[in-house]
Amino acid sequence: MMFASAGIYRRFIASRRAVAAIEFAMIMPILLLLFLGSFDAGNGISAYLKVRSATYVLAAITNQYSTGQGAISSANMTAITNATGAVLSPFPSSSAVVVISQIKATSATQSTVSWSYAVNGTALTPGAPFNSLPTNFASNSCSTYPCYFILASVTYSFTPSFGAFLTGPINLSDSLYVTPRSSVCIQYNSLPASC
Repeated sequence: MMFASAGIYRRFIASRRAVAAIEFAMIMPILLLLFLGSFDAGNGISAYLKVRSATYVLAAITNQYSTGQGAISSANMTAITNATGAVLSPFPSSSAVVVISQIKATSATQSTVSWSYAVNGTALTPGAPFNSLPTNFASNSCSTYPCYFILASVTYSFTPSFGAFLTGPINLSDSLYVTPRSSVCIQYNSLPASC
């Protein structure tokens, strides 16, 4: 009996039939994970590029207003921020946090919030100190003080289709500083009172 079972084991080890099927069955889960991971990574990169595009669009639209056109109203800001949904499409934009602010630099190292508008988030407080300007940004961008900058920020929560159980939602964000094109500053609801 013992010799018979030893012969079965030797024949099993020496057998070459169905080796390809066994190897494929062993490697298939790894290939499937690689495929689904690359699909999620591609969608994540696409979502991030759309977040960057939305930030640029918000800044580019806002900085075109001038004091000659009058102050931007809340209706105008709603229309401007609605552009986020068009840019982020086909990703849902309902969870996107959009903040557009004007920053007033009073010196190379000091700045305050002139005005701010937000969708799905918290606007910056007008008149509050703003300490997030990049180092030497104001000194390299301003010839005289005060000078103004438009800050557009978009934050988007991306949930991978297949890897959500591993990572959960991933926060993608971008921000961009631009200077007003047509005037020294841009007024929103009469803030600032003058430029």
